[in-house]
Amino acid sequence: MRIGILGGGQLARMLALAGYPLGFQFTVLDPSGEACARPLSDFLLADYGDPGALDSLATQTDLVTYEFENVPAEAVTRLDAHTHVFPPPRALATARDRLPEKRLFRQLGIETAPFAPVATEEELATAVAEVGLPAILKTRTLGYDGKGQVVLRPGDDPREAWSRIGRVPAILEGLVEFEREVSLVCVRGRRGESRFYPLSENRHREGILRFSRSLHEDPLQPLAEDYARRLLERLDYVGVLAIEFFQRQERLLANEMAPRVHNSGHWTIEGAVTSQFENHLRAVAGMPLGDTSARGHAAMINLIGEIPRRDALLAVPGLHLHLYGKSPRPGRKLGHLTLVEEDPRQLKERLQRLARVVPGLEEDLP
Repeated sequence: MRIGILGGGQLARMLALAGYPLGFQFTVLDPSGEACARPLSDFLLADYGDPGALDSLATQTDLVTYEFENVPAEAVTRLDAHTHVFPPPRALATARDRLPEKRLFRQLGIETAPFAPVATEEELATAVAEVGLPAILKTRTLGYDGKGQVVLRPGDDPREAWSRIGRVPAILEGLVEFEREVSLVCVRGRRGESRFYPLSENRHREGILRFSRSLHEDPLQPLAEDYARRLLERLDYVGVLAIEFFQRQERLLANEMAPRVHNSGHWTIEGAVTSQFENHLRAVAGMPLGDTSARGHAAMINLIGEIPRRDALLAVPGLHLHLYGKSPRPGRKLGHLTLVEEDPRQLKERLQRLARVVPGLEEDLP
């Protein structure tokens, strides 16, 4: 089976690495000749909106998936008319726009922070009055890793904040005081069967995920799975879905969902019986889903902007190094590290040793 992927970044690269042992082949479409999935695929160098390239992707493959949600809706609509697209276009359309995403959460009884739409100065004033400050003004589409967001505090000029994000359609969300940021990675197959990975606890800096660790028998796991089931069933979902939450005491407030494999699930490559990447491919291909049980206590560290000396990293016992083949630049995800240990105390010791090698890691550790 040949699978098409829209987007050629590190997620597409890791999908291909997981898929080749299963006998899959891949065709990737990406507008950058430096896409890091290029060496692992038949590669189509073209814009996402190129009709000819999209038609070639559809005819060359048995089905198409995507590695990020900011692909043009028109591209997915064109592909969907000629081949199977998973996750379904409806899920993509909902997840790529924060307003319908938040409204869907509310319709399904999934708690969120207070929010209001902003498309005019009048709506901006109304939103500030309804939501209150402090709050975060976010573009409805195309924002990721902290981009397209401005924090508004009492005394700030909302109109200036809106100008900073381009005066584009936006959403104002109440700023949540939370104890933890957690995410749930789950997967649903073409016959409706679902599996759930253990919750991950996540640490962000400057809007970028820096550190994740798997949580064992967390008391909020049942609530997170309940919320996820509601979304999976409503969207008739196929593939891996990630949902990010803020925890406030015994409550989970949904922040956003990602209709794809997710950075906070990278620990599953070594830390789960079946990785999120393999399970996504199994799901979209109509194969039985794999076991999502954890193999131990796992932690994942993103390498941002620079790569420490490889020999120093690999000197840490049990460390797994994943490099994406990207050239360094500030704020860019260049790779990740994974540690998995049966004993959580051993994991903590290994992380403390690793913190002497990876700049900034010490402040991200729990």
